Amino acid sequence: MIKGRIHSFESMGLVDGPGIRNVVFFQGCPLRCLFCHNPDTWNFDEGIEISSEELINKIIKFKPYFKNNGGVTFSGGEPLMQPKFLLEMLKLCKKHNIHTTIDTSGCGSGNYEEILKYTNLILLDIKHSTNDEFKTLTGVSMKNLIKFIEVINSSHTKVWIRHVIIPGITDSNKHLEKLKEIIKKIKNVEKIEFLPYHTLGIDKYKTLNYDFKLKNLEPMDKNKCKALEQTFITTLLS
Repeated sequence: MIKGRIHSFESMGLVDGPGIRNVVFFQGCPLRCLFCHNPDTWNFDEGIEISSEELINKIIKFKPYFKNNGGVTFSGGEPLMQPKFLLEMLKLCKKHNIHTTIDTSGCGSGNYEEILKYTNLILLDIKHSTNDEFKTLTGVSMKNLIKFIEVINSSHTKVWIRHVIIPGITDSNKHLEKLKEIIKKIKNVEKIEFLPYHTLGIDKYKTLNYDFKLKNLEPMDKNKCKALEQTFITTLLS
């Protein structure tokens, strides 16, 4: 039995992978994304300690709701930063025939090959398309993401790409062209989603006494974001 730290548990998630899903938010993240709306997941020492046995028993209770295409999504924080606990949970899900998804930035602490053996789907959140801008936006370099993509390409795991569109930061043609170059090198990509930047987490920053550095930036228009996504996909496939 392995113990891990989670931030929260959502029983009926509808946007973090296919079907109806349990979403397990892992505690702790090495990134400090300027647009993060869950800064309360950053600290590795906080959250709820839970055993793999406790968590799988909780998940099994919801199995009837998963139907044909639902399952469990391990999100965060960054689930890859608790690789032993994550791997144990993936194995237990496989044992109980539960579809598994990992929502990740690709910036973890290793054991990727073994983890992907038990993962049905990766929601890969690519923060930026160049190393300098990636570091400015997140506080870390792209090296772990690049390594993770290499491991994805040697596996059979399906991938959905996610990318947050931030006005003036990730919405330029130059940036999006570089993003295409990255995505073209990733195997088994089934879907690409552009997510509009929003400020829904700003109150959490106030509560935690953290500085929200993008507080003067207006949220991304949802219709413009969807139009960018459609154009991006069309030109990527052409």
